[in-house]
Amino acid sequence: MTIGIDSIIDFAAINTAVERYKLDANKVLQGDPEQQLQNHYSSDCDQFHSGVWQGDIGSWKVNYSEHEYCEILSGASVITDSDGNQTTVKTGDRFVIPAGFTGTWEVLENCRKVYVIFDSNQP
Repeated sequence: MTIGIDSIIDFAAINTAVERYKLDANKVLQGDPEQQLQNHYSSDCDQFHSGVWQGDIGSWKVNYSEHEYCEILSGASVITDSDGNQTTVKTGDRFVIPAGFTGTWEVLENCRKVYVIFDSNQP
């Protein structure tokens, strides 16, 4: 099987449905943040995913079982680890959150990011 140019996923041109959801109440620490997800691509093995995520103001607990590359398109968030160390991420920032990270994610200004996830725990 040959994969050609028509297999390239152009985020700007693709019309992926937007999935809106609320977090599990046990994870939410502050606010009632709605989130939106447009998963533009998932690999056949279901270990690799990419798309655009958006979150409203609020904070919640995170526990990453996957590795995630993020590029903040707009807004600002504070990521805090389980020891209380924190970093603020804002428009233009690019970073990786490794699998095993635990802590909190707080959206200060409605935040939109490109995500690329690799889940090594999937078969």
